[in-house]
Amino acid sequence: MKKIIYFVISLFLLASINACTGYKPIFSSTELQLEIVDHTIKGNKELGNKIYSQLYRLFKSKKNNSNAKTINITIEVLKNRDATVKNSAGKILEYKITVGTNIILIDFLTNDEILNYNVSSSSSYKVQDQYYETQKTETKIIDNLIDKTYQDLLVKMSEVILTKW
Repeated sequence: MKKIIYFVISLFLLASINACTGYKPIFSSTELQLEIVDHTIKGNKELGNKIYSQLYRLFKSKKNNSNAKTINITIEVLKNRDATVKNSAGKILEYKITVGTNIILIDFLTNDEILNYNVSSSSSYKVQDQYYETQKTETKIIDNLIDKTYQDLLVKMSEVILTKW
């Protein structure tokens, strides 16, 4: 009886694994056949370079593809930190970080605009006891906002590419 149960469980697991063979992750989509020819970064250069390096790594594997469309990319990132909560003595207790991003993709050959993507995201954080911890928290939040922007950009690029090409 145990052998039959083990056989049925094994068969079920094998069928479950085979059901996942058509899975394609969206963030490494083969639909994004692009090659970055030129780039411009405006505003906060450090944050702009983070977004550009993620895009460059994604498209680098498709560089030798003859079907890849060549593009120019302009990335403008603006970061703003505002105090949102103060105590009665005027000491800041909480900050709000806002990262505004404008990314423009232009076809290199025809000079047509492929995508103009504007997004603004924000997050709040409390001031820590140690200044170092506050800086560490701020850096982590900014990295999370940049990653979210990058992922949203990939989704938008996939939508545009599927409808235009």
